[in-house]
Amino acid sequence: MGAAAGVAVCPTANVDGVLSPLDEARVPVTDRGFLYGDSVYEVFRTYDGVPLFWREHFERMENSARLIHMRISQSRDELMDEIRRTAAEAGAGPSADGSGEVYVRWHVSRGTGPIDLFPDPGLRTSYMILVKPVPKWKAEHYTTGLRLAVTGVRRNSPESLDPNIKSGNYLNNILGLAEAAELGADDCLMLSAQGHATEASNSNVFFVTGGRVHTPADSVGNLRGITGSALRAIGARDGWPVEERLIGLDELAQVDEAFVTSATREVMPVAAIRLPSGQWKQLPDGGGPMTRKIAQAYKSHVERYVADNADARLW
Repeated sequence: MGAAAGVAVCPTANVDGVLSPLDEARVPVTDRGFLYGDSVYEVFRTYDGVPLFWREHFERMENSARLIHMRISQSRDELMDEIRRTAAEAGAGPSADGSGEVYVRWHVSRGTGPIDLFPDPGLRTSYMILVKPVPKWKAEHYTTGLRLAVTGVRRNSPESLDPNIKSGNYLNNILGLAEAAELGADDCLMLSAQGHATEASNSNVFFVTGGRVHTPADSVGNLRGITGSALRAIGARDGWPVEERLIGLDELAQVDEAFVTSATREVMPVAAIRLPSGQWKQLPDGGGPMTRKIAQAYKSHVERYVADNADARLW
């Protein structure tokens, strides 16, 4: 039903084909995603109706499913059709003020069955699609930046739970974020068991030191973000290659700039990092020159992507 200027998108859910307002959606209590976090999920947002990096998000979901030995019963085309149907029900559509753009989150659960840890290979997967307006982050998170706190909560070890499984089990991240809030920060910066920087609660982290851009190596235990991967490609092309390596606490105290990336945050500057000593490492408000350059390069990349993928619009 297309959104007109000033008409808000209505948060809407789709649970195995059943559409409803988001706050009225129901999931069976025997669903394994609900009981055990036995599910995988992805998020994208639209720009001019185009779901950004949608193919990469589906590829990552399919890889997450492989890593947990789950076969997704629904095809990619079927899920995209249901996403479009849900977006239409929500009132997504072209609008003069951008209010028709949407955030889309879709989960695939291993399905419903006996209350038993054993993942029955015969189960049919269930899906849940959530469509709502694109989140509006606080303006000061861009004009000034986020405050990150290095927490005592460590990132799950890759040997225990592969960080590239984007699953419905986020307790590790929730505990990190809760501790960061208690320390007066907006988000956490979790370390690996060995004391190296990994990621924030739901964002990849990048640092700039001496004009060089670096980010924690995947081996330390962080999800390889799709926005971050796009930045690596842009940087390689534009002359600011991103170095992936181990980053210890001593280096965090020396960085010149920092920023986080995600599908909805895009490139968000970091204004300060709280170190375990209690000292705050202050960084430039609104990001330094390299952060601003990278943020603009990303916006230009998104504009080109949208122009090149107009046929993928959700409406």
